Amino acid sequence: MYTTCPKCAYKRQESDRASEDECPNCGLIFSKWLNSLVKEEEMSVVDTSGSSAQVFQKSFIRFFLPARHSISKAEFIAYIVLWLIFAWWGIGFVLMDFQTNEIGRSWFHNVDLIFHEAGHMIFIPFGRTMSILGGSLFQVLLPLILMFAFLIKNKDGFAASLCLRWAGQSMMDIAPYIADARALRLPLLGGGTGADSIGRHDWQNLLRQWGFLEYDIEIASVVDAVGSGILLIALIWGAYMLFMYSRKLID
Repeated sequence: MYTTCPKCAYKRQESDRASEDECPNCGLIFSKWLNSLVKEEEMSVVDTSGSSAQVFQKSFIRFFLPARHSISKAEFIAYIVLWLIFAWWGIGFVLMDFQTNEIGRSWFHNVDLIFHEAGHMIFIPFGRTMSILGGSLFQVLLPLILMFAFLIKNKDGFAASLCLRWAGQSMMDIAPYIADARALRLPLLGGGTGADSIGRHDWQNLLRQWGFLEYDIEIASVVDAVGSGILLIALIWGAYMLFMYSRKLID
């Protein structure tokens, strides 16, 4: 049926003995693959019947839980291993106490810090307050942008779930900084602490301006809890995507 396999791009040779309905290289059964394409295409058509809420629900599910036509066992196993690593790593973040800044001593904090500093520069055109807030905002916004990029362009729910997990971790990474708004003990980029250079601490400046400085610990607790919740939701999302992929395994 195919001279070139649509899955592995193998070009059929005259010496190949496999049936015309099977790829000699990866074993893909073309007829089954085509049937799955037809079924997925039928499912992808938005049903306009029913209430607007039902239509929205169906569109929402198709967007955040995009199906795959097929997946090889090797790729599926790699995804499982990847999920287990990120789950173990993520639970470790959730168990950290934000008041000790344990998460700030992890190596991934340095990754978040790169985008935090970039955020300050990106939001400069929007005024002083947004420039200060932009650091914390951008380190959470970037993984969310990547999440939607994977969903819209690649239709890859599993990769999107890992980006959402990063967004949750990044929120948790901000919590110790917020909690330090009055204490000013955390080391800042460039050396010293907030106490050494008054006016350099993002969250002291923001909370003082907004009149919430005395609630720094409470606000940090909420941010940490929301970040933990997002991270756990992302892991559940990833696990469900793996369940969906398991139903599309090919030999």
